[in-house]
Amino acid sequence: MRGVSLEKPHILGLGAFALLAASVLAMRGPEPQKPSEPTIPKSQVRLASLSTSAREDVDYASIDRRLQRLSEQRSMVGLAVGIVENGRITFLKGYGETEAGSGDPVTPDTVFRWASVSKGVAGSMVAKLAEQGKVNLNGPVASYVPSLKLPAGAEYRATVGDMLSHRLGLYRNAYDNKLEEGQNTKMLRSSLAQLNLICAPGTCWSYQNVAYDGASELVEGVTREPYEKAIKQYLFNPIGMASASVSMNGLMDSKSWAKPHDAARRPLKLVDTYYRVPAAGGVNSNIKDMSLWMLAQMGEMPDVLSQGVLDTVHAPLVKTPGERGRMRKFLERLGEADYGYGWRSYDYAGHHIVGHRGGVAGYRSLILFDPQKKSGVVALWNSNTSQPGGLEFEVMDMLYHLQFRDWMEIDKGGRADPSSIARAESEEDISSGDGNGGRVKKRVRS
Repeated sequence: MRGVSLEKPHILGLGAFALLAASVLAMRGPEPQKPSEPTIPKSQVRLASLSTSAREDVDYASIDRRLQRLSEQRSMVGLAVGIVENGRITFLKGYGETEAGSGDPVTPDTVFRWASVSKGVAGSMVAKLAEQGKVNLNGPVASYVPSLKLPAGAEYRATVGDMLSHRLGLYRNAYDNKLEEGQNTKMLRSSLAQLNLICAPGTCWSYQNVAYDGASELVEGVTREPYEKAIKQYLFNPIGMASASVSMNGLMDSKSWAKPHDAARRPLKLVDTYYRVPAAGGVNSNIKDMSLWMLAQMGEMPDVLSQGVLDTVHAPLVKTPGERGRMRKFLERLGEADYGYGWRSYDYAGHHIVGHRGGVAGYRSLILFDPQKKSGVVALWNSNTSQPGGLEFEVMDMLYHLQFRDWMEIDKGGRADPSSIARAESEEDISSGDGNGGRVKKRVRS
């Protein structure tokens, strides 16, 4: 295993550079000046390195053995896992292949898709702009997202915060089917006005992708930059996430990237559907950079994400009781479930934890952490199986010294229950929410 390394710029000799520059300028004039690379604070460089001294509660040998067994399941192709303990990256490892039968190994440098874990990036970005006084989270969403039209002019009553927390009053996953047909995203947002509200904005919870991606339009309008460029400038570059991107080209241009597969390890065609709603599902990165993102969400990079921003995005704004149904196999220890700005939060055995899951065709992802213990886990894999879901709770059980449970169902006759995988397949965060609405906590408007 290797820790994250930051590349040093190559420097030309001054004499050679002067001669080259003179000849080029004589032929075509001066070149436009390239923007300088962001300076990464020394504290971030330290956080990016792998630390074995921070290991305390997690049995890494046991986790490694279980992940190796998991990777050998017939529904798995490739998997990458990162663990953070006590505010440091303590484990980074890849398993399996980037493409079934290729022999090309997954490493900590292999890039995968984040799917709906991307929503936490959008929420954090908008909250950061709000902290800078550029966005009013309690202001009408119509002021920031011109394409978003809701039934009965509700875009003037719904707030930016309602959009980020799935409280617009639309039925679940409104117009995802039309997005998958290839229809224009902004036109789809405008045509949401033709629907009927299932509740008044701000009073119930219903998971969205097309509407949630109004966040990318907001960011572009406020920063005057394309969404991907703004996210890199404000978040990814300062954090040191060199592999991270928000586009299909960003994935495919990576030196090592995982190809999508179905649950039978058959290859799938890579499509741009959910890259067209980048705030909802467009982020890519390797597992090292996803671990750095988790560290920033734990408050370890306050110069990038302040505690105020983190408190805003992680706040449990709306109850999601159906999430407990979706996570039913963990109910022995999983309690209340809530949603904030692109982040879920749970009570787990008396501890407050924050995270999200995601899935698009051929890819799955998860992130879960305890902000107080500054410990958690991230995972990315490239097949349509939910069996690695459970890894996060096996890690949490170690952190909290709880009795072992086979949450990944590796020990069930050597393979997971196919029916449980099939049920979970229809319930991934990119394609659905909990489907049962939610009771909203009292909201304060400014």
